[in-house]
Amino acid sequence: MKKKRKIIIGVLLGFILLIVGFLIAIPVLVINPMVNMHVDFEEVWKAEDFGIEAEHFFVNTDDGLKISAYKVDVENPKAIIICLSGIHNPSATIYFGHARFFKEHGYATILFDMRAHGDSDGDMICLGYKEHLDTKAIIQYIKDDSTYKNVPVVVFGLSMGGVTAINSTGKFPEIDGLISLSAYSSWEEVFYELMAYQSPVFLAKMVKPFVPLVVFAKYRANIWTIKPVKQIKKLGNRPALLMHSKEDSQVPFSNFERILSHAPSHVEIFIREGDIHSITESFTEPEKDIEYTKRVLGFLNKHFPGR
Repeated sequence: MKKKRKIIIGVLLGFILLIVGFLIAIPVLVINPMVNMHVDFEEVWKAEDFGIEAEHFFVNTDDGLKISAYKVDVENPKAIIICLSGIHNPSATIYFGHARFFKEHGYATILFDMRAHGDSDGDMICLGYKEHLDTKAIIQYIKDDSTYKNVPVVVFGLSMGGVTAINSTGKFPEIDGLISLSAYSSWEEVFYELMAYQSPVFLAKMVKPFVPLVVFAKYRANIWTIKPVKQIKKLGNRPALLMHSKEDSQVPFSNFERILSHAPSHVEIFIREGDIHSITESFTEPEKDIEYTKRVLGFLNKHFPGR
């Protein structure tokens, strides 16, 4: 009888371990192909194509990576805006159109490719868990440049760049303002939601608790706090503008709602109808989108009018 009981228990434990292994394998098989890479962009933009000049430079992160960045200066800048792009594309050089627009209105710009993108070092995309270290290196560069003494710093990020912008704002008080476009609230939430669209919801719910464990094993970072729903709480009284489109197919609108529910009440919002992940369909020529540029410039002029 005891022997039979042990066999039954052994079979049950084996079955449970098999299920757990299967549930762990799903996020591993999904995440690894997405992040175990260096993104070499098929399309990059040049500053001269936009009628402006840019200085190309590199900074070094605390964990030993070299980050590629471009700086577009203006005389006596009202603020300097740090621009970050998404998980796989486009290159941060797409922001040269924004840099031209900002320059026309008295704002300097630094745009940089996060680790594992473009001319920056790295062979693993970190989903926002470590990219704040890249922002930190850019902030240090700004602090070391006497040209920007007492000039406010604003971070402006799209998608995973928006995630990094929010996380960076939470971690670094040197950042004075935030503009985030289409950020996800946390990796486990967006993973669950996108999986639920393509597979049975019950399976997505079973996999969800294992996503943070897989990510922790991969990045060895404090994944429980380095995510927008946690870091937005540290905004304090600094100004922020959060943007999202209602039918976003890449980062569902519910992510925006979660971030906003954790944000201070003074945070400003801009909601677009339709599925426009980049918020504007005129990203390289933002001045063509009057509603978008009016909202962005209105935010900047309101909070960073210059001396």
